[in-house]
Amino acid sequence: MTEQLSGAGHSDHDGPDAALRADIRRLGTLLGQTLARQEGKPLLDLVEEIRAQVRTDADAAASRLAAMEVTTGTQLARAFSTYFHLANITEQVHRSRDLRRQRATSGGWLDQAAKLIAEAGVPADEIATAARRLAIRPVFTAHPTEASRRSVLTKLRALADQLDAEQAAAVLYGAKDNGPASRRLAELIDLIWQTDELRLDRPDPTDEARNAVFYLKDLYADAAPQVLDDLSETLRSLGVETSPTARPITFGTWIGGDRDGNPFVTPAVTRDVLIIQHEHGIQATEAAMDKLITEISVSRRLRGVSLDLSASLAKDLDALPEVAPRFRRVNAEEPYRLKIRCIKAKLANTRKRLSQSTPHVPGRDYLGTEELIGDLELIRASLARNSGQLTAVGRLSSTIRSVSAFGMHLATMDVREHAEAHHAVLAQMYGQVGEVGDYTTLTRAERTELLARELTGRRPLSSADTPLTDAARKTFDVFGTIRAAQERFGDDVVETYIISMTLGPDDVLAAAVLAREAGLIDVHSRRARINIVPLLETPAELNSGGRMLDELLSLPAYRSIVKARGDVQEVMLGYSDSNKEAGITTSQWEIHKAQRSLRDVAARHGVRLRLFHGRGGTVGRGGGPTHEAILAQPYGTLDGAIKVTEQGEVISDKYTLPALARENLELTVAAVLQATLLHTKPRVPDESLERWDGAMDTASAAAFAAYRRLVENPDLPAYFWASTPTELLGALNIGSRPAKRPNADAGLGGLRAIPWVFGWTQSRQIVPGWFGVGTGLAAAREAGLGDVLDEMWSDWQFFRTFLSNVEMMLTKTDLNIARRYVATLVPEELQPIFATIEEEYARTVREVLAITGETGLLEGNPVLSRTLGVRDTYLEPLHHLQVALLRQYRDTGASQTVGTTPGARRGYSDATTLERALLTTVNGIAAGMRNTG
Repeated sequence: MTEQLSGAGHSDHDGPDAALRADIRRLGTLLGQTLARQEGKPLLDLVEEIRAQVRTDADAAASRLAAMEVTTGTQLARAFSTYFHLANITEQVHRSRDLRRQRATSGGWLDQAAKLIAEAGVPADEIATAARRLAIRPVFTAHPTEASRRSVLTKLRALADQLDAEQAAAVLYGAKDNGPASRRLAELIDLIWQTDELRLDRPDPTDEARNAVFYLKDLYADAAPQVLDDLSETLRSLGVETSPTARPITFGTWIGGDRDGNPFVTPAVTRDVLIIQHEHGIQATEAAMDKLITEISVSRRLRGVSLDLSASLAKDLDALPEVAPRFRRVNAEEPYRLKIRCIKAKLANTRKRLSQSTPHVPGRDYLGTEELIGDLELIRASLARNSGQLTAVGRLSSTIRSVSAFGMHLATMDVREHAEAHHAVLAQMYGQVGEVGDYTTLTRAERTELLARELTGRRPLSSADTPLTDAARKTFDVFGTIRAAQERFGDDVVETYIISMTLGPDDVLAAAVLAREAGLIDVHSRRARINIVPLLETPAELNSGGRMLDELLSLPAYRSIVKARGDVQEVMLGYSDSNKEAGITTSQWEIHKAQRSLRDVAARHGVRLRLFHGRGGTVGRGGGPTHEAILAQPYGTLDGAIKVTEQGEVISDKYTLPALARENLELTVAAVLQATLLHTKPRVPDESLERWDGAMDTASAAAFAAYRRLVENPDLPAYFWASTPTELLGALNIGSRPAKRPNADAGLGGLRAIPWVFGWTQSRQIVPGWFGVGTGLAAAREAGLGDVLDEMWSDWQFFRTFLSNVEMMLTKTDLNIARRYVATLVPEELQPIFATIEEEYARTVREVLAITGETGLLEGNPVLSRTLGVRDTYLEPLHHLQVALLRQYRDTGASQTVGTTPGARRGYSDATTLERALLTTVNGIAAGMRNTG
């Protein structure tokens, strides 16, 4: 395992990535030593033989792997998988170093945005308005695409820290014996090898919450404060002062709140997850307070203190006997330290109140974050008036910004439920009051009229003893859980209720009526404690989203709800499901057009639009570079506010290392600030946009037809299941949510977008990332729009971003490897489907290169192209092994046991051994591809 991942055949001393290659070579050597030490030299020799043979004679390598004993194959797969983990973390370390060097020489993303804003001559008052409206929220979801266990990820983080410490020492002290450092690296690699990469049990939502907390606490301690401080300085350089209590960045979570298709998310689970978040959020806040206690040692003997602070401190000391006599004595003349100790006592009392479900006692504990920030603001104001201005605008303001961003809850929970679940509850409620003969037979227009009238009425539709089925009771009780959570934790713990598969205004009104029943909404008193958010997931709903929003906002009852929420209407856009249904071209184009339509409707109604982008990890699920995606949005759609999902392996990739976490947060903030201030008007003349729209309409129509011909082929479900290892996803135990929708059949309709992308990716067909694009572009070219396509590539950010993402997916696709899956696993009568995929792939490559002007994919990014190429040398043995094991697995009938409980699979039966071997190949391929689904 000694060949570097990037740049096979190159010296460690040449090229821009020489240092990276040298570090990967070093870790590969250490891994080889681990294999020899832990398993014996024959395993290391076998790894090297297979790797070499794949490059010289792939057929012979595939035959050898097919004949290999399963236990040996598992060891081999683990070796390659571990290598990818080491290569990935080393790449992240070097990206971090590059970013630090770049920041030192040319500044960060915010500096670049500030320069563009200054050059554009944007007035300070417009910048100030935009700054007040900044509301950027990454939302962590539990969508199951992170195949690596946290036990492995934490060791990889330790390995990264060791590499960084070694490099920092070399800068400070020069070259020295790195023996101790290498021994530490070797120790960590040994531990990774001895750690089971496969989860024994499926995680429940509380496990998923703890995983998210792991990243959120790191963000609280490091990256977020830096970005918030940088943003404040950037705005100051543009002539705008901002309050530290502003919340330009906050964090969200779906974990414990996303009920759509996950029967394990119950009202009780929602409460448990909120408790977990608060336990860790309070810990993080206490750590921030400890830093302030250490730093703010101002003595009353040397500087004055405001009367407000003195009075507040005296009141706190009376109300908080738990503040130790020692602190009262030692800090008697240090009022700021003593005040912060009172804050810590209130935080401890808050923890106790939440764990024991006792009532809030003003002055002794906190209800929400506002009171906590109020205490910190008292300290800041006193310092500012008493010669402590630098501290007031320095460390203390930085702490207040962080507390404002995270609160005691770390992340605000969104609740999501399927639209039909609400109608099922209402059908039973209306059946009880006897007003509607049969709610289920009403048309959408009739339901809209009925529910709009219900919202304006004053009678309750339900009572505490209204009989409901168990499923309906669970749905309805969630609204009561939200209200109870707000009263227990504060209003900002849950702010948003999202309706999956919103097809019409009645779906939104149904959730609003149930929220009214729970006391969350009252149009008469103009009170709304939550946002009601439609989720537009299919191309048809994206296309009609503007009309639906117009109809909603035209209803006085609903408009009053939006007014009570500050005249802000949030709409969520679904990338994954629209891609699965319509293909990437139509999905991306319909989302783009929907944003324009929603923007115009909101403006007509005097409402600010906040778009929530449900982007997945892979391009096939709406992923891709965040900065480019934000800048590619239509003009005027960004008015400072945006929400974006962070999912699965993307979370660990973005946030494992502090420098990368800072980078990813900052580039998002910079892009939003830039788009808000500089992309308020069309960048091109109307006639150009009209030409481009026409070309995209032509391409989308042809691409959609080609994609639908593929997915509507009656043989495709059988082909998909045969040519991919999708039946193994459930056995990976990487998420609590089932892979298929409730009551789904064995076809593809009920399959979620994640397993859909997972299967195609593992087999290297990656259909969701490009299929139909070639047909669409060819249709536009045949319609005489070739010059328009060239113009779009040159001048339209949306089109450039779209094609760049497609080009990446084409590069990661390997139909030579895919052909082995098909030839070995797919019945002959189904194999013509692969011929269709090959034909479309060739067409798409040809059409993309015709537009980019390159002779090969990623020609403009040679380092990345080389990295991906060398990765393939290590991925190919895993693919050959997976194909052989899948054949054996299915031939023995072992696949019939997939999805059974872990206990039923324990032991050393052939089925268990095969499944373990296969899951190891899945993990390895996911690590090598940097994607699970």
